[in-house]
Amino acid sequence: MSPGAEPQESGKMVPGNSDHEKHLNHYENCCGLKEGPILSLLSDISSALRYLHENRIIHRDLKPENIVLQQDERRLIHKIIDLGYAKELDQGSLCTSFVGTLQYLAPELLEQQKYTVTVDYWSFGTLAFECITGFRPFLPNWQPVQWHNKVREKSNEHIVVYEDLSGAAKFSSVLPKPNHLNGILASKLERWLQCMLMWHPRQRGTDPQNPEIGCFQALDAILSLKLLSVLNMVSGQVHTYPVTEGENLQSLKSRLQQDTGIPEEEQELLQASGLALDPHQPLVQDESDNMVNDDRQVESDLIFLFDNRKTVYEPQISLRPHPGSVAFVLQDPKHPLTYVHLRRVWGQIWQTIRTLKEDCARLQMGQRATMVNLLRYNTELSKKKNLMTSQCEQLKAKLDFFRSSIQIDLEKYSEQMEFGITSEKLLSTWREMEQAVKECGREQEVQHLVEKMMALQTDSVDLQKNPLGRRSRGTLDDIEEQAKDLYRRLRERPRDQRTGGDSQEMVRLLLQAIQTYEKRVALIYDQLSKTVVCKRKALDLSPRLREVMSLMREDEKMVVKRQEKRQQELWDLLRIACSKVRGPVSAPLLPQPPPLPLSLTQDDMRKSEDLLSEQQSLCGQLETSMRSLMTEQDTSLMVSTATGNGHIYG
Repeated sequence: MSPGAEPQESGKMVPGNSDHEKHLNHYENCCGLKEGPILSLLSDISSALRYLHENRIIHRDLKPENIVLQQDERRLIHKIIDLGYAKELDQGSLCTSFVGTLQYLAPELLEQQKYTVTVDYWSFGTLAFECITGFRPFLPNWQPVQWHNKVREKSNEHIVVYEDLSGAAKFSSVLPKPNHLNGILASKLERWLQCMLMWHPRQRGTDPQNPEIGCFQALDAILSLKLLSVLNMVSGQVHTYPVTEGENLQSLKSRLQQDTGIPEEEQELLQASGLALDPHQPLVQDESDNMVNDDRQVESDLIFLFDNRKTVYEPQISLRPHPGSVAFVLQDPKHPLTYVHLRRVWGQIWQTIRTLKEDCARLQMGQRATMVNLLRYNTELSKKKNLMTSQCEQLKAKLDFFRSSIQIDLEKYSEQMEFGITSEKLLSTWREMEQAVKECGREQEVQHLVEKMMALQTDSVDLQKNPLGRRSRGTLDDIEEQAKDLYRRLRERPRDQRTGGDSQEMVRLLLQAIQTYEKRVALIYDQLSKTVVCKRKALDLSPRLREVMSLMREDEKMVVKRQEKRQQELWDLLRIACSKVRGPVSAPLLPQPPPLPLSLTQDDMRKSEDLLSEQQSLCGQLETSMRSLMTEQDTSLMVSTATGNGHIYG
């Protein structure tokens, strides 16, 4: 609907299950709603207003009381209703019909001027600001006349006019802290609020730098952002980046190098589950991933950055800047404040303590992510250790069998030398084999690696028994609970008891929380350093493990080849023995006997035939024995291998 179009009266919408005003005024939301609910509300209300404006309807009285909540399957849905107060506006009814809600009304309504859809922009901007910060943007406790005279002095860039502790009015163009928005969203919503909260209606709702883009389109662009937050465990700072479809890990690392100084090749990015980000997958896995108007807990999507060059992480105790009023009472806790200022300052102190607890929890999540990552490495190392020990046992069984076989061969060879079958070449080869296998086997190296891995497992178990999980008196949870109770009792005072006072008790809790936070962070970083040292040991063991397993495979191949060569030589020996009777061989290993003389007597011929018959009988026996021996050796090898496969180191 164009700004100059004639407005129509809006009708009532169906009320929901609860009042948004009660939700917004709950003491838990004293410094604004969480990021997810804020963006959910902006999405719902902008959709509703856009629908009304497209149907030539102006709401005129958008405020928390006119927003109701309904629980959907996935999240709370915000719906707007209209009580019809705008049509009753006249000079005499302003201070009666709208007591307590004037600040949601656009200035032109208060001035009884003609209005357009831009009156809803002012109300929407005011409501959005209150949801973000916990209070209305423009001097919420001033009387209407004074309020009007002071707020109209603001420029188009100013989105808040507040009263400091001295009572002076201050103008600002940025969102006050504390709030729950990340830096990217805060800066973009500041720009959007500047457009929505312009004093002059003709300018309101349009960005002077982008006049063709309306306020709803600008908000759509913010709500469609996909954001990725990275906690730098070196500095303790959170870096938030908008990411696009198809953007990969390399792009993120490039931006992190620029912002953190950690080289891309030394960056390790872990999820809370301990899994590293996949460099081959886009950062945004699904269309709904990292949508900022989701109600999910953003901490679950936090990525943790580590510097692989570091083995020792120094505690980074960098407190967030305190709001001005909190810094003031820290300097002078005894300074008396009015009830209104006291309520605001105490709420900010409580939120500061809550923020310390949340920051501490995020750092501990990073330490746990490293711990889970270490346990994943240990699981893989344990599997490799079992494979290595099994492989070592198989190799040992084959080596033992080969050594035993060579020893038997040498002994039997010595015994049969009396029969005249000798070969220095064969004997030398067997002795070389015997010496070669003595240098095989990796039992000592394997045992050394197993001991190192068992020590690493012990260290990892000890790390899991860390003091971070122990509860003790004076924890941040306890201090935060005490601060909440103080603030709650202050808010619940009867109206006749809402007097001023000092902030000594609340400041004491804040200082105690800061000390506890510093001790806790130091403990977290000590555990982180120990975890990183264990992880470095695991990373160093892994390639050594692969190297030893590779050497054992080479040893096994060598043993198999030597065994094949030995068996071939045994068959050659058998062939030589048989050739003594059956005739010459193609490549004799033994020297040929001298030829018989021609002049042999009949008696010599008979003796020669008897000797030949005896040799043939011995040859047959030798061949049978050799075959039996080879069968036994093959059977022993199979049994040894099967035994080795079933034996694993403890």
